[in-house]
Order: sequence, then C-alpha cells, then structure tokens
Amino acid sequence: MGLFFILLYMEDIEKAHSIFITKDTSENSSALYIVNVERNGKIIYTWKGNQRNTHIGLYDPQTKQNEHLYMFERDLRIISCSINNERTLLAVSFRQYTEQERVSQLLQSVSKYLTLLIEIHPINNVRVLKAVDSCVRVQFLYPVEGRNTSTESRLLLVSEDKYIEQFEIHVVAEEEQKVVIQNSGQLPRARVADDLIWAQWDMVEQRLFYMVPKESKSTLKCVQFYPDENFNSILESPLDVSVNDTQLKLVNFGYDYCEDQDVAAKSLNLQVFTSKAGGLCVCCSLASDSPDEITYSIYFLHKGYNKTFTVSLERTESHQLKEVAFINLDYYVAAYLPGQFLHLLNIQHPDLLCYSLFLTGEDARIGTLQNYSILSPLMSTVLDCHIGSMYAVSISESALLHLLQNSKRDSERLAALHCALLYFQHTEDLEMQIIWWISENLSTCHSFDPIQEFIIASVYCRMCPETHNLDKLLPYTSLLDWIGIIPGVTCATDIIPLPVLEFQNSKDFWKKLNSNLESVKYAEPHLHYHNDVLRREWRNLSEEREERPTTAYLRNIFENARKVLSHLDTWDSEERLVPLFQEEDFQQQLLMGLMVAQLKDHLMRHLQYVGRKKIDQIVLDYVANLLNLVHQIMKEVWRRYHLRSCIFCFNERGSAGEFAVFHIMSRILEAANGMCLPLPPGFHTLHLGLGVRCLPLHTLLHYIDNGVLHLTETCVRRLLKDLDDTEKNEKLKFSIVMRLPEALGQKIRQVWNHPINANLMARKYVKLLLEKLENRQCIRFVPERLSVPVEFLPLNYLTSMLAEIENQGVQPHEKQDHVNVRFVEETALKHTMTLLGLKYS
Repeated sequence: MGLFFILLYMEDIEKAHSIFITKDTSENSSALYIVNVERNGKIIYTWKGNQRNTHIGLYDPQTKQNEHLYMFERDLRIISCSINNERTLLAVSFRQYTEQERVSQLLQSVSKYLTLLIEIHPINNVRVLKAVDSCVRVQFLYPVEGRNTSTESRLLLVSEDKYIEQFEIHVVAEEEQKVVIQNSGQLPRARVADDLIWAQWDMVEQRLFYMVPKESKSTLKCVQFYPDENFNSILESPLDVSVNDTQLKLVNFGYDYCEDQDVAAKSLNLQVFTSKAGGLCVCCSLASDSPDEITYSIYFLHKGYNKTFTVSLERTESHQLKEVAFINLDYYVAAYLPGQFLHLLNIQHPDLLCYSLFLTGEDARIGTLQNYSILSPLMSTVLDCHIGSMYAVSISESALLHLLQNSKRDSERLAALHCALLYFQHTEDLEMQIIWWISENLSTCHSFDPIQEFIIASVYCRMCPETHNLDKLLPYTSLLDWIGIIPGVTCATDIIPLPVLEFQNSKDFWKKLNSNLESVKYAEPHLHYHNDVLRREWRNLSEEREERPTTAYLRNIFENARKVLSHLDTWDSEERLVPLFQEEDFQQQLLMGLMVAQLKDHLMRHLQYVGRKKIDQIVLDYVANLLNLVHQIMKEVWRRYHLRSCIFCFNERGSAGEFAVFHIMSRILEAANGMCLPLPPGFHTLHLGLGVRCLPLHTLLHYIDNGVLHLTETCVRRLLKDLDDTEKNEKLKFSIVMRLPEALGQKIRQVWNHPINANLMARKYVKLLLEKLENRQCIRFVPERLSVPVEFLPLNYLTSMLAEIENQGVQPHEKQDHVNVRFVEETALKHTMTLLGLKYS
C-alpha cells in the first residue's frame, strides 16, 4: 500500500478542454502539457490542434473551467508562458527552429528563441521582447489577493545568459473595453540579478531564490517582490554546494519537456522549500562515488545545520535511476526515487532521525507516479515533467495507519505516530485508532514509550497553533536522544552558518523564520519546558506535607489545580463512562498546581509580548489537555473491552478484559511517572480496584510495596465495607490496612469496627510505649504485683511494665481514644482466645 494519495489535475483539464474545442483524434493531435502555474493556482497548458496549430489554454482548479487564450498557426515548442492577473496580457517564450532546421533552411539570420508580449483582451497587438539564441523564461508578478484591477503589470525575464530583469508594462482601456499597451517605445526595465547559476520562483509568496558562485562554493539569495512595485534582497546564506562546470538551472519558470538531457545532467538538482511555520530548507541531490548508492543533502537553514543522507539502492539495473525528486508537504519534505525509496523528513523537528519516515518497496510508491522527472511547483503538488501532468499529493491516513500497525521497526512506528498526530492534526477517529494500536503494542516498542509520545505529541499539536513561538517552548517528545539506525541509510550532520536576513516590518514567513533563527542563536533545546525542577519540587512538598502547616504558597498551588479541574467539569455524562474525577487526590492536585505554576513562569520568561491573562489560559489549557488525553485513553480501552461503568465490587474476580485494562493502566502510570505528568483524580482508586479484582494476594501486595498500586481512602473504605470476614478476606484486609500511610491509617481505623482493627491499634500503642522506654524517656522500676483477673504470666509482666510507662506520662497528642494498657490487655486476650478456638467472656 503506497503512503501517498494523488489526485490528477490533467483529467479535469481534458474534460473541460472539450467544451471549447473539438479534440482531434488524428495523428496530428497531441496530449495536453502544463507549462506554468500562476500564483492564483490557475494552470497554463498547451496542446497541438488541427494542422498542428499550437494552442494555449488556462484552467481554474477552483471553478474547474477552462479558457482558450491564444493560438499560433504553426507547430511551436512552447518553453515558457505567463498571464497577468487581469488576464489582459500574455507573455510567451518559444523556440522557433531547432539547430538542424535552421541550418537546413539556411535561416542563419533568424534567432533561435522568440519572446512575445501579446494583448489578449481582446487578441490584438503582439510585441517582441526578446529575439535571441539563448533561452528565455517569462513570469508575471501578481499583486496581493483581493486587490483591485491595476493598469500596470510587471514581468520577469530570465535569460539563459544568467541574468534576470523586470519589465514594467502600462496598459490603457480603449473603446469597447479593449486593453492595449500604453508604452510605444522601449518598456522600462530593471536588473534584478546577475551571474546566477540557479534560480527558483515561488509563485505563491512572490519570491525569487537564486544562487551565485563564490569561489568554489555558492551563495543563496532571495529577492522579495512587494505589491507596491518594489523589490529588495532579503536573505543571503552561504551553501557548501560545488558549482564547477554547472549549467544554469531554473525551477518553476515554466516546464520544458524537451529539455536537453546533457544540459539537465550538468545543472543543479536543487529546490528550496518553505513551510508555514517559518521553515526554510534547501534540498540538493549530490553526485555519488558508487553506482549502488545515492546521496542527497537537506539544508535546514532555519535550524543551522544540514543532513547528508547516503542510501544503498536495492536494485541498480534500471538505467532510469537519475536523481532524487523533492516534494514539499509543508510539515514534511519528501525525498523520492521511484522504484527505490521514499524519505519523509520532518521539517519542524529534523534533529532526530526517528521523526523522519524512510520507506522502501510497495510502501514507497506514490500512486501511479513512476517517472523520473518530478518537480514540486506548489505545496502538496507534483508535476511530472516527462508527460506534462500535475498531481495533488497528500499523505494517506489509512495507509499511514496501516504502516503504524504493521511495521516491525521502532523508528518507523515512532515516525508514523508523530506524522499521524502532527500532519493530520486532531481527529477523534484517528486518535481512537491510535489508542487501540497503543493498547495492543505496549510491549513491542522497545526504544520509546508509545503512551508518552501520544500524550506529549497530541498536546503539542493542540496547543501550538494558539500562540506564535509556543512550539519552541513546549515539549514535543519524551525522547532526549535516539541511538537507533535506519537499515541501508547513513546520515552525517554538519553545522552551517545561519542565513542573514535584511528586512523591516515584515510579517508572516520572514517574521517566523527570523524567530526560528533567534531560537537557534539562543540554544533552542534549552527553551523547551522540562520537568526536572517540577519532579524535585513535587517530591519535596509531598514529603513535607505533615511537617508543616499549609502556607500561602501551597494554597496558591491547590487553587491552580482547582482551576484546571474546573475546565473538565463541562464534560457530559457520556464521557463519565470511566469512573474518574469523582474524588480528591492530594498528590495529583499538588502536581497539577505545581505544573501550572512552573510552566507559567517558563512561558512568562520567553513570551513577554503575550499578556499574563493569555499565558494563564494557555497553561490551564495545557494541563487540562494532559488530563483529558489520559481520560481519552481510558475511555477508549474501557469501550473496547466492554467494561461496566463501575467495577468496585470486590466479591467477584476480574474478567480478562479487566485484567487487560489493569495492565494498560499500569503502563499509563509508568508513562506519567517517567514524564512527571499528572493523572486524573480517581485514577489510583480505579487502578487499585482493578488490582484487587484481578491479582492474587501476593502479587497485589508486591505491586503495593513497589509503588505500582497506590492505596487510596475511597478504595480501602469500599474494600473494608464490601468484603465479609472470611479468613481469606481478613488476611487481605489486614495486609492492606498494615500498609496504609500513617495519616490515612488513623482515619481508616477510626471507622473500622473489627477485631483486627483493635489488634492494630493495640500493637501501635505498645510500640509507642516501648519506644519511649528505649529512648530513656521513662525509668524502668521493678514492678509490684498487680491484681489482674487472668493468671497469664507473660501478659501479666507486659501489662505491668506498660502500666508503669503509661503512669509516667503519655503526651496528649500520643493518646488515642479508648486506647490504654487495659485496652491492650483485653485485645491480647481476645486475640489469643480466638486463636485457641475458645470463647471470650
């Protein structure tokens, strides 16, 4: 199953093309060829009609309508074509004759290439812009969307002689809405760039990227064109790309399907891609020393490093193996070699290889796209230059889930998981399927915790669109490093100089790119929120709870937790399927409040331009989303195993489904402890209840002693109330009560009316008195014989000694209601008589 889904534009063009012209099915007819894509998404294409006339048409993907623009009454090879925003002017560059035709016809004085400017509203005058022997490409500039019709158009001419210039064309409207060119003489022009060896046009953002040689290397530059008719150089970045004996290569300046293969082989296979988040990548295919390998580099200019990949090819018998094609998918860049591999590189987080997906075989197939001349003129768009067809390309959600479910490698699983969460954003059905996959693969992922990655990546995806730069401050993964490898792929990382930006009051992309570069300068890894301080503070406050009274600081912490939980009170009853959020949990509320406080301080340091109220809301939403995701996992597994809404019935053993849910909850607890994440109140109670129902006693106690299960007041009270006093149940109760923390134990023993409880209270009181004697707080006298009703010498001696210690004074805070030496004596006698099978009276 191929990972990509493609939609063919050419089918729509051909269908609509039949509306305005009868298709010639004779040998003289030919297929449609795309020659340009304009900023507004409209596609210029050409075809050969009757008598080999050359037609030019315009297709609008939005309305799925075609418009016939112009016809040459001869067979021409269109090299480049562009139409202005008002659709009044058409610029066309074509080759008049091949070199052989010119020699054979003795047309030595006729130029090889001709560039025309044609009035097409209506079709009227034709002006020659260039008549030269070197190839010329044309491209109209477009104003911002929604701007009123302009009487001025600007046209870029890119010459094979390695320069670019801009023409200014003024038009006037005459009678009957006829639009003609106003300038009667030479059109005003301005030189934009010289000595370039490579150039790429960004039609959407109206940017020109180009490279100029500098010694044996090169420098990447960018010119930004503005709606006010100005342009300026805005970026400069040195690149370690060799340019010796390199022919000029133009990208997105029209698509010449008959390009000389020798020229193409000597030109740079290089493309620049930008992302909405301010990412700037240069993708370059490099020459390899081995025929069994292929090498390509991705320069992550917004991160300050490049990665060079060398891939061992599975099959090298094909003579069509030329070079890697690069496809822009915004969050990802795809490096694609048909029939060999598909490498999906994460632009936002390229540091770890495990977030990039490398596929081979059938998984690496992009639909039916199997040709080897591929360009990506627009985001999520592919142009097959061999046949002149354009495709919309997107990652298939079903194929990605299939890959996630069937992959055997941790690197593929992790990359697919992140791609599913970050590329497809938030969809409930997708999250449900991921949770089901996690529940089945908790033990198969060895190098990462799928629960941690799901929670952290999902919250990152939900929160980051809210505020600019938030993506640099919140964690996006639980991994600090990755030591795994991708079979057949080697990667080398090199630090590169950061680009130099020159702009004022710029918005959108350049502002985001500059922010990314500033983050690199100030050590980006240290900007992400970490939980080290949180874990230490949480542990300290938990241990000090009984040693000091509640302070203003603690009251503020618990107020933070209350605000977080108030976000979750709006959930409807259907979402209460899992019995959570129905009790207080001091430890988890303490962790929630601390996370709110520390995350707020972290954001305040780095988002100073964001108001305090907005940061408060971001922080509360972040912590609430963490709890929400844990609840979401619990709800999905609860449904999957068909559990009842309440499982606190301790008279029955747990089912296989309950045991599976208990195992998943144990892994959730492990994941939360590893990342120091809060859990919903009631989680530990539910976990303990499932443990009592599903585990044998020795395993249950082992889990409690090792901190896997946490004793909670709600669950222990229910346990003591529901279980009868059989020997087995009493053993369970006694074992649980003996393990209760001191404060909770006192509360439970006050309400538990059972001989075991009296036994425990007596033991504790004896221990207290003996510790006083051991610490020399009391003086041991030789006791006088006391009159006791029972002649049991060991008990007589013990009670006499305890009475003397008690008489010397027990502090009020050490006393318990109705507990004294007499209570100890009676409890001991009752317990002994019970063990002997005698009746106590």
